[in-house]
Amino acid sequence: MQNATVVSLLPSATEILCALGLQKQLVGVSHECDFPQEIKGLPVLTESKIDPNAPSAQIDGKVRTLVQKGLSLYEIRTDLLQTLKPDWIFTQDQCEVCAVSLEDVTCAVKDLFQSPVNICSLKPESLDDIWRDIRKVAEAMGVEERGEKIVQAIYHRINPLRGCFSTRPRVACLEWLDPPMVAGGWIPEIVEIAGGEPVIVSEPGPFKEVSWDTLREVDPDFLVLMPCGFSVERTEAELKNIPDGIRQLRAVQQGRCYIVDGNAYFNRPGPRIADSCEILAALVHPEKCLAFLNRYRSAIAQWPRS
Repeated sequence: MQNATVVSLLPSATEILCALGLQKQLVGVSHECDFPQEIKGLPVLTESKIDPNAPSAQIDGKVRTLVQKGLSLYEIRTDLLQTLKPDWIFTQDQCEVCAVSLEDVTCAVKDLFQSPVNICSLKPESLDDIWRDIRKVAEAMGVEERGEKIVQAIYHRINPLRGCFSTRPRVACLEWLDPPMVAGGWIPEIVEIAGGEPVIVSEPGPFKEVSWDTLREVDPDFLVLMPCGFSVERTEAELKNIPDGIRQLRAVQQGRCYIVDGNAYFNRPGPRIADSCEILAALVHPEKCLAFLNRYRSAIAQWPRS
């Protein structure tokens, strides 16, 4: 598959492909693909039906409306896809909210091309699934050995963190703010690797919508804000519109509430998941992880800022 042309409609798949050294074979990406720098300028094949700059509550309401109507949240630029004529399309069937769905891609390809197009769909729900998907992409592209090297490199970085902390503070990770939603998927596993105890959602699975009162009752030692698709700056801006319930949490009052770049790290199940583990370890155990704290300073902000 060394000469195959590729379209990636999923940011994590784009990162995996580039980590495998296949960026020159990419001919198109999604509107959310923004890393690494080498992909900038490639044709963009998708767009969202939802204004990404709207407040969290408005985004949530629009998502629920579209989902209830059985409508897709995204548009595929089928004219451009037909022009590019890729050999492979990488997409996902994990979350219809996060990216273009497998069903959307399958329908588009069926209508556009007379001959079959290879579709590789990823479905990460745990760390093991992320390793599986990296290997799956590598196998599809005929570079299995490179895929295994990436997985082993991630192991090499995160395994030293496992079991090296004597205390395990209770950590709540929020992947949405209005309404508040506790992160599921691979996030509870990352919390454990980083030396914390995940609360409310304690193992791989769906996110859980909660109230600020519930979070206050659970009383986590740390609160980590990682809204899906949001940068640190976007989350800071969003917090100006969030009800005061968040300020009543002990973690906030005692200076243990942090914003992290969920868009670049935690919400993106690709090679940078190792960075996510290191970032969280730096927040929960700064006394042991000062090097990580300095390395990722631009991806972290204490909230409220002192």
